[in-house]
Amino acid sequence: MVVCGDDGLAHRLAAELRGVYGEQVTLVVPPGRRTVRPPVVGRARAVSAALLDRVVMAAVNRGNGTSPGTGTGGEPQGGERLVEAAEPTEAVLAEAGVDRAAALALVYDDDETNIRAALTARRLNPRLRLVLRLYNRRLGQHIEELLDQAARLATAGGADGDGSDASVTVLSDADTAAPALAAAAVAGTTKVVQTEGLMLRAVEHPPRPDGRAAPSGLATLALLSATGNDPAFADGSDSSGEHGPQLLPDAESVRAARGRGTVVLEQVSYAGPSLPAGRGSGGVVPPFASLFSRRLRWSLAGLVGCVVALAVALSVVTGIHPLGALYLTLLDLFAINDPAKGAPTGRQVLQLLSGLVGLLLLPVLLAAVLEALGTFRTASALRKPPRGLGGHVVLLGLGKIGTRVLTRLRELNIPVVCVESDPEARGLATARRLRVPVVLGDVTQEGVLEAAKIHRAHALLAVTSSDTTNLEAVLYARGVRPGLRAVLRLYDDDFATAVYRTLRAAHPHALTRSRSVTHLAAPAFAGAMLGRQILGAIPVERRVLLFAEVQVGRHPQLAGKTVAQAFEPGLWRVLAVDAAGVDGEVSDAYVLRGEDRVVLAATRRGLAELSPTRALRS
Repeated sequence: MVVCGDDGLAHRLAAELRGVYGEQVTLVVPPGRRTVRPPVVGRARAVSAALLDRVVMAAVNRGNGTSPGTGTGGEPQGGERLVEAAEPTEAVLAEAGVDRAAALALVYDDDETNIRAALTARRLNPRLRLVLRLYNRRLGQHIEELLDQAARLATAGGADGDGSDASVTVLSDADTAAPALAAAAVAGTTKVVQTEGLMLRAVEHPPRPDGRAAPSGLATLALLSATGNDPAFADGSDSSGEHGPQLLPDAESVRAARGRGTVVLEQVSYAGPSLPAGRGSGGVVPPFASLFSRRLRWSLAGLVGCVVALAVALSVVTGIHPLGALYLTLLDLFAINDPAKGAPTGRQVLQLLSGLVGLLLLPVLLAAVLEALGTFRTASALRKPPRGLGGHVVLLGLGKIGTRVLTRLRELNIPVVCVESDPEARGLATARRLRVPVVLGDVTQEGVLEAAKIHRAHALLAVTSSDTTNLEAVLYARGVRPGLRAVLRLYDDDFATAVYRTLRAAHPHALTRSRSVTHLAAPAFAGAMLGRQILGAIPVERRVLLFAEVQVGRHPQLAGKTVAQAFEPGLWRVLAVDAAGVDGEVSDAYVLRGEDRVVLAATRRGLAELSPTRALRS
């Protein structure tokens, strides 16, 4: 496996492939990045993991590749080789061994760099499986089609003429992490995984007061941590031991659980919004009533009343039909009627009054036009938080991650107020389009969070690119409202763990979540490098549960077994079956066939065990 990148996602992905899947990895990073400590993942104990980390770093500093060794419990650990290069040129990719690699991940923060390297890599190795990190989703679809077509043409005469092993997967760390961040910020908001015609949501049930286990739904995904003071000092992480969360437990473990919350999977259709939408959160075109101010509307109504009164008076004085009287009144109003010479005195007086009303109409019409133009002009400008807004989510940061989170929240009709310090941030255009209130200012300055109505907010979601800014904002908001639900995006996993524990200890009755985007995104990228179709990732405390769609025929662990027999506690569980030629639902006794497709919930270790090559080795 070859991983090319310029930030923490590259190191996290390389560690994921090496520690969880036991793959040999070549890591290509810019010069000067060797000082970044790659995170350690897997099931090794803390001491063994730290020792393994030092061994890997020593090998990296020597610049030599390390052969796979043996980790804790006899599990294979892959080696890692480091290549330093400013850009992934053809020579650099050749040095990294792309021509002999099984898969290549391009996770640079720049879309153009990833696309250029992907085109070069496809030419060097037509059978290479490619995983690209692209922010532009529409462009990503076209790139997938282009590279897949190139692979099919290049391998048309070979044994792999179908090009199935040369698949291209375009992922975005923002899209991968945004649902988890948004769901963690909103009470009652579901963690949703969606596939063709099927929507599944994970609901977290707190421990029941009577100590009994929570009722199960379609499937119990996890048992939450049993204690908030585990010896590993990392609640919910891989090193929490027996006190940490238990992913994909069997029925016996669920029944025996006492005083532990559960994550239950339920099948649902569309659910209504969890929170009422705030005022002014409608479409881009403002309603007709909002085009004019209340004073102007009363002025227009008064002029209309005057016109009707003059028309009625004219009909009474002259005896003509009311419609004819209204027509003459309008002609007098716009000064296009002949003078009423020789007409009765009443008619002449009414004509003069109509002319006076016409003079009053001109400034009112001008004001109406100006107000309408101003309303349409400000409809595309940034909105301010409306008065009386409450129960909303305050979103800090409208960068790459914040923009995706904002879109997810508005899809759920949840009222949002954004705070952004950069007037040129990429997410401001999305905020204008969605008509979301935005407060421009530095969140660390006094008065900015108050302008976002933080004292009446339901949750705070801090996703700026600065860890210290996010932490400062949460600490200040907790001082204003101690029970506020807070979710932080933190870059460093160790820092996120320390912040999570400290905030939970200081505010035990307030929900706090610290999330690392690379921690949430890396499992999906690693699964794609191994040919998995990852549908989504759901965080369970500080661990991650993956959802994947696989072909039964490619996995001997599934083929020929019933749905119930295919369940491996702690590794994977079949959630849905797409059985060709079978109408209606399938039961647990249904025998999986090679042509069936299934949706699985799996741990990272379970996804590694499902590898066809791993099955052959075992």
